[in-house]
Amino acid sequence: MCGFLVVWKKKSNSPFLDMEKLSDLMEHRGPDEKGVYYREPVSMGFRRLQIIDLEEGKQPILNEDKSICLVFNGEIYNYRELRRELLNKGHKFKSECDSEVILHLYEEEGEECIKRLRGMFAFCLYDRHKEIIFGGRDRFGIKPLYYLDLQDHFALASEAKVLLHIPGYEREVNSGALPHYLTFQYVPAPQTMFKGIYKVPPAYKLTYDGSILNLKRYWRARFLPQKRPMDDMATELVNLMKETVELHTRSDKSWGAFLSGGVDSSIIVALLRELKKVSTFSVGYADADYSELGEAAENAKVLETDHHEYVIDSDEFWNHLPDLVWHLDDPVADPSAISLYFVARLARQKVSVVLSGEGADEVFGGYGIYREPQSLRPVSSLPQPLRFAAGAGSRLLPGAIPGKNYLQRGATPLRDRFVGNARIFNELEKEQILKQKQYMPPAAITDALYDVSERFGYDEVTTMQHIDIHTWMEGDILLKADKMTMANSLELRVPFLDHHLFEFAATIPTAYKIHQNMTKYILREAFRDYLPEVVINRPKKGFPVPTRKWLRGPLRGKMKEALANPLLDSYFHRSFIQSLVEDYLEGRADHSRKLWVLLIFSIWLDKFKVSAGKE
Repeated sequence: MCGFLVVWKKKSNSPFLDMEKLSDLMEHRGPDEKGVYYREPVSMGFRRLQIIDLEEGKQPILNEDKSICLVFNGEIYNYRELRRELLNKGHKFKSECDSEVILHLYEEEGEECIKRLRGMFAFCLYDRHKEIIFGGRDRFGIKPLYYLDLQDHFALASEAKVLLHIPGYEREVNSGALPHYLTFQYVPAPQTMFKGIYKVPPAYKLTYDGSILNLKRYWRARFLPQKRPMDDMATELVNLMKETVELHTRSDKSWGAFLSGGVDSSIIVALLRELKKVSTFSVGYADADYSELGEAAENAKVLETDHHEYVIDSDEFWNHLPDLVWHLDDPVADPSAISLYFVARLARQKVSVVLSGEGADEVFGGYGIYREPQSLRPVSSLPQPLRFAAGAGSRLLPGAIPGKNYLQRGATPLRDRFVGNARIFNELEKEQILKQKQYMPPAAITDALYDVSERFGYDEVTTMQHIDIHTWMEGDILLKADKMTMANSLELRVPFLDHHLFEFAATIPTAYKIHQNMTKYILREAFRDYLPEVVINRPKKGFPVPTRKWLRGPLRGKMKEALANPLLDSYFHRSFIQSLVEDYLEGRADHSRKLWVLLIFSIWLDKFKVSAGKE
């Protein structure tokens, strides 16, 4: 796991960049080695975390005639198979590392090589013969890749914070991203909160020739449900999970796994345990309502792991927050990011690589909200006039009447009520808090995805999975997983997001995913022989964090101080923030998630010294 920076100098008199100094901003991504490459007009900087071929895996890496230079972040899990194929075709290797495989595969297949890669990756190479930069990002966006196009330089980097230091860049808030952040609690791709800095979207490849950036999708997450016996599909699922977990253990460094009380991480650990005894890691909080430490310890005992755990208190939680916001680059108002940081810090004391369960909920239908289409069917299946009447009537009911929200949601089309796993501020609240008056609604992000779902005839559950895979998973789940583990120089691998596994999971019908109020039904049934019944049937708890209690208790004063930040006044109406704080602290409403979104943005403004700009 690594970090890189690639810069194309557009003019001969453009400022010289110290690539080593700039790359050192990502030392946490690669504390073991550094490397640079200079050849007009392209320069590259690299930081390496040694995982595979510790001696010969240095980067930037060149081909035999030095006409192609590559920097690469991630892991290619089928690199051994690709290497054998390329050796048989006459290619000569100087290392055993997966990065060199990309070089030779590009020589053999050109830009189509990216389709052969099985893994998590972001890479860029400079082809001197074609005079282009070519690169790309993995199918789900596990590894990050940002770009910036200025008058003198075009640059790509593993972290946005590096691009802030490119000469000519002026730090301004992206006003178009801020309303989306209030909705989603993260900034949806391809935007970032930094004006002018963008993400290369997942499953895209790119070329740059000194003037034009061309982005092109090379893979799509497509659901193709099939009618097959569930027992047959469950057997195939177990075999594929065994294969992907084994591939994800390819490493020259020690590996372990995050372990919660849930089924996803427990399945991974159970399969790892078949390979060798494994170290597992969990964090939690003293408050039992916000901790899975007990359940994780029980799982570790059954699975006979070398288990380690850590308890986070409110002071430690708060004191680390500014640094974690810096590591995240964009504001991401998901409190579980802090839990991830601490469990990664714990794991790094013992291992260099961990496996984790990210992606299982999106791929196999694990979120509780995926049960909603079934529960709302008594209303949503009514003829349109009756459904309209039910929705209109519900709006006349007093706020505290039981069933009002149920009627409203049942009468509202999925496209209008679901924008992904998180929806923090609604449109009326955004009108009340935002000083800017013109901005795009959430539909600007989700409508195109809904159009795809309708074109392919997805049912509502599959549509929700489709939305989450293309928004929530990349923008929140995978971003915080990458940034919080890399903050501790720890490599995270996510077996559930092997695209071969996904392409099988995409054939599983909804009835095998959501069954009698149980989520991830087929995944649970497939692994009944591997885990205790209590683990198989345990409902999803996620990474619970006691922010709701702490912001009213030990963090009350710190929250008020952060939200009093005068920098917020450039973007928000102060009176609305004050009303949220007062209603929350006096117990009239639970605005903890809204306040956390504002609090993280306040810290982000302080940490990155970003201005409101001229708009």
